[in-house]
Amino acid sequence: MDLGVISVRYARALLKAALADQQENELYKEMQILLQSYAEVLELRFTIDNPMLQKDKKQAVLELACGANVSSLTKKFIALVLKEDRENALQFMAASYITLYRKYKNITRGKLITAAAVNHDTETRMKQMVESKTQGPVEFNTEVDTNIIGGFILEYDTYRMDASVRSKLRKILTALKK
Repeated sequence: MDLGVISVRYARALLKAALADQQENELYKEMQILLQSYAEVLELRFTIDNPMLQKDKKQAVLELACGANVSSLTKKFIALVLKEDRENALQFMAASYITLYRKYKNITRGKLITAAAVNHDTETRMKQMVESKTQGPVEFNTEVDTNIIGGFILEYDTYRMDASVRSKLRKILTALKK
């Protein structure tokens, strides 16, 4: 069976159980931590995929990878995944849960890239502007990239507003070449 189909099915079932127990927000945080653990600790995947490692040890490692004070629902979910020998898809299940949760809660991801750090007021105003456009909550990140020289780049959903000096210089260069 396809890895994507499996991970979405498990994630959908986890979201349904989390909603029934009103733990969806807690699980969202735990799945983010788990996904981050997979990204930052490369040995985690090899450890979990190791057929010689006992399931109780895998359970302990995965609970630790979900952060401190793991919810009972997450523990049960990990136990189920291990029981069904689906641990190779757990990373994708976590990513699918995050996606389904954001869709359910109508959360948009936004990013502001600037040449220099911006103050908190500017960041808040940009976040509020995106929230008013998307009619929902926004997970907003700011990033500093000195390569854009000045200005900013705002991204959310499929929208990208590039008001950077670098892009304006490229446009001028393109016009001069013609």
